[in-house]
Amino acid sequence: MATKVVMEALSPTMEEGRLVEWKKNEGDAVAAGDVLAEVETDKAVMELVARSAGTLIKRVVDVGTTLPVGGIVGWLGTKGEAIPDGAGQASGPGPQASAPKAAAPVAAAAPAVPVASGPTPVASSSSDRVKASPLARKIANEKGLDLGRVQGSGPSGRVVLRDLDGASAQSATVAAPMAVGRASMPASGVVFEDIPLSQLRKTIAKRLAQSLGPIPTFFLTMDVDMTRSAEAREALKALGPEGKVSFNDILIKAVATALIQHQACNAWWMDDRIRVWRQAHIGMAVAITDGLITPVIRNAEQKSLREISAESRDLAARARDRKLKPEEYTGSTFSISNLGMFDIEHFTAIINPPEAGILAVGKVREEPAVVNGQVVVRQKMRMTMSCDHRAIDGATGAAFLKTLKTLLENPLALVW
Repeated sequence: MATKVVMEALSPTMEEGRLVEWKKNEGDAVAAGDVLAEVETDKAVMELVARSAGTLIKRVVDVGTTLPVGGIVGWLGTKGEAIPDGAGQASGPGPQASAPKAAAPVAAAAPAVPVASGPTPVASSSSDRVKASPLARKIANEKGLDLGRVQGSGPSGRVVLRDLDGASAQSATVAAPMAVGRASMPASGVVFEDIPLSQLRKTIAKRLAQSLGPIPTFFLTMDVDMTRSAEAREALKALGPEGKVSFNDILIKAVATALIQHQACNAWWMDDRIRVWRQAHIGMAVAITDGLITPVIRNAEQKSLREISAESRDLAARARDRKLKPEEYTGSTFSISNLGMFDIEHFTAIINPPEAGILAVGKVREEPAVVNGQVVVRQKMRMTMSCDHRAIDGATGAAFLKTLKTLLENPLALVW
């Protein structure tokens, strides 16, 4: 008897998935545990495996289709077996399954505007020489697209998933209209383009609404003298590649150490109770193509700076390639968002529920300061803690920041 292959919840917060690549063709023999397809969840690209053996007698959805959890992806059975009437359509709880569509540019009545200058897509006989994300390269291979003809909107012109929307239609057009950015422009008028939401962007939007609305948030800002931390960082570099640590690594260690001393800040708001954690699992915000993800350094208070540095680099690299496992980006007890590398001096971050706090960190900058009656140049950093007032009081958050400041200004305490 034919059995359904359904879209499974491959992450704790997944409500729908986007089929990225089929690994089996119709008619292929399948063993239990075989990978049938790759699916883009709200956080990563993961494998959808067969729960029973048989033959893949029907692939119900095409690559690029978004399907709710529980929706039918395909059918397994015996070779030549028919599937139930009407079962060839994707179905399941939630909204109708939808395949991506190239958004049609819509012209508005407005004067013609000049075409913005910028790089023009150059035809290439090989996609291998083009900078592209792994996910974009997979989709391009499935569609038979030449990445050399796709203009990338990612860092350094990297081709990312959203750049492939409508690429097939564009490559088939003999005389394509001129372009401003990613939107095509007719002879006159202003245009726009509707870009479908990725699973990650949908989840970010939902989580932000959950955070900004119901959470009564207050902010605490403090300047830190990072001169000694900078000196310690330079001294560690002399030990060779293993001694290379970033300011963010030092921050993770210092925050974890301070949280163990101020456990009221290492907490989750659970509606009818506050869960106080005895171990510090630090979420570090990492910017990726479609938004933001927060890999977790677990038990960071117990790890050395060397261990934290190696783990954070590995997690960040796999986060950008959408290769994290659910257990690697869930369960943080407190988060850090660092925009110092973008030259940002000060900002406030949005709490990631159920966590009760998050630390926003700006760049380390040189500033004149008075030390022992003398004006000297010191390296300063501004940090702002967003606090859920339901779990953290002002004095509680301030005491945590004071301890954190002391640790960062005296980094030997982190290895003492």
